[in-house]
Amino acid sequence: MAGATPCEKNAALKARVAALAEVLKTEAHTLGDHGLDDQEFYNSGLFRGAIEQIRGEFVASMTPKREYVSHVLNHMVDEGFIQDWLSAGASNRHDYSVTLNDGRTAAIELKGCLDGNNTNIFTRPPHADEFIIWSVCTNPSADPAKNVWSGIHTRLSAEMIDRDQRIDGLVVWDYVCGTVGRPCPKLVASPDRLIELGPYRLPPPCVYMFPSSVPAPRNNAAPQPQRVGNVGILDAMHRCFGGSDEEVHSVFFEAQYEGADLQRKTRIERNGALMRESGFTSIKRD
Repeated sequence: MAGATPCEKNAALKARVAALAEVLKTEAHTLGDHGLDDQEFYNSGLFRGAIEQIRGEFVASMTPKREYVSHVLNHMVDEGFIQDWLSAGASNRHDYSVTLNDGRTAAIELKGCLDGNNTNIFTRPPHADEFIIWSVCTNPSADPAKNVWSGIHTRLSAEMIDRDQRIDGLVVWDYVCGTVGRPCPKLVASPDRLIELGPYRLPPPCVYMFPSSVPAPRNNAAPQPQRVGNVGILDAMHRCFGGSDEEVHSVFFEAQYEGADLQRKTRIERNGALMRESGFTSIKRD
């Protein structure tokens, strides 16, 4: 069975990352002027602390991601695919508000690689006609197929069903897509589909269409995914950046009760072909 995404991480890069990590673990004590011998260095927590600080800085920095999103949305305005957009500000539980060409409002929640607990934190704004998640995963060594499936089935489906939070769709698309670290099959097959956008060289986005209503075991167990043309913000991104309808993913959610357990099942199709499917799994809450 194929994966949840058309792309995969570069296996050669993964091996190089592992090799470099091993070198760092065994040779880090030779770097810098810390005044410790090798045993003191590793026992002191200095190495682990430095690694955690660097990791935290990478995770916490949203500036490059926001610059990227600004380039994309500004281009969509310039090309006439949307009217306008604005940053929602830190006080809101979504990141961007977009005015579509028909005057409707789309809200965008920006997420990372979808495999962390942050994916669960979102609230559909009451004023939004549409609400989507945008995954900007800038870690070249991340596994997109694993992370997208984890995000959709393990996290987003559970939040939608348990909290009655409708999500209209998901776009997985960032400036690592199409690079050596994350080759894109769309560009391998057709290099002319590469999009030059300021400092970025991008493939068309990967779009995932969710149902138009939240699955509910008793009266709406398995709502059908929407078509891309019915969700204005995703349709605008799809058309503006050269997407093909055959590449759009349809995400099916089904809900049921098994005894007292609320369960859901997830299936992802692309152009009618099954990409990945789960069994029924319980939604667990602490």
